[in-house]
Amino acid sequence: MPARKHTPIRTCVACRTAAPKRGLIRIVRMPTGAVEVDDTGKKAGRGAYLCRSVSCVQTALKAKKLERALKVALPADTAQELLRLAVQADEEEVTRQ
Repeated sequence: MPARKHTPIRTCVACRTAAPKRGLIRIVRMPTGAVEVDDTGKKAGRGAYLCRSVSCVQTALKAKKLERALKVALPADTAQELLRLAVQADEEEVTRQ
């Protein structure tokens, strides 16, 4: 019987739901202090995870949960990119159904 591969589990900072790492959006504070969306999940720095839903992204931005988790102010362009990714993920979910 083959051994199962370990799936990393992370928690969304907005809704506190645990989910596989690949199903979440990672936002990282780089060692330089810049904040970016991490598509690979492997960038160096302090990371925080969000569900791919518009409601979680809006909750995290409104309650400043990302800023608290990353310990730095979130730039407006990064917030806009997060909203765009969440809307895109919601649209992909609708087309799959």
